[in-house]
Amino acid sequence: MSRICKSEEDNILIGRNSVLELLNSNREIDRILIEKGNKSGSINPIIAKASDKKVPIKYVASEKINSICSGANHQGVVAYAAMHEYCNVADLLNYANEKGEDPFIIICDGIEDPYNLGAIIRTAECCGVHGIIIPKRRSVGLNYAVGKSACGALEYMKVARVANITAAIKELKESGVWVYGADMDGEPYDKVDFSGPVALVIGSEGKGISRIVNENCDVILSLPMKGHITSLNASVAAGIFMYEIAKYKN
Repeated sequence: MSRICKSEEDNILIGRNSVLELLNSNREIDRILIEKGNKSGSINPIIAKASDKKVPIKYVASEKINSICSGANHQGVVAYAAMHEYCNVADLLNYANEKGEDPFIIICDGIEDPYNLGAIIRTAECCGVHGIIIPKRRSVGLNYAVGKSACGALEYMKVARVANITAAIKELKESGVWVYGADMDGEPYDKVDFSGPVALVIGSEGKGISRIVNENCDVILSLPMKGHITSLNASVAAGIFMYEIAKYKN
């Protein structure tokens, strides 16, 4: 039987047999933590299986795992399983088509704070967004904290997890979606016509959208900053953009 660490994040599984069992299932896995220097016995099949499935592995100090598991016998390995089933980009487009609506999609390029991602999902659901796209690496997955912050919206929101954001953008463009990126140096957001299929890219909390993603956007948007601070929280900025776009979707 799988052992679950009864902490705030109920999607954490601990112990070698439990994690290997999880890897052999079809359930999505966000990442695996392995104690540094621990490569004996059954830890090797876990590493091999995780590598085959392209599950991110992070080697951490034993103190880190002990803290996560509150002293439970973790055998040097912890896995974070997804709280919600992922889909693919085509599913988001098909969902919009089934509703007879132009696609309205949010792309999160490297959002690492679960509360930011949860807040974005919550606002997206309220704005009629058809789905969210997140990357597999350098981004928070759909863990307990994201679900909690989304306040139930995650149950109604499709989320595609992709290996490459740029490739996902190209797939959207091939389907006629116009891609807008949120950045400091762009067109005023309230001067743009958002009619038709739209995807909005929101960048990471510290660095914004990556250079290559920026270059693949059709239009860069900006928000006016009249104070001393030059940027907004990612979820706050996303909310402003989403409601502006939603005005064109009624």
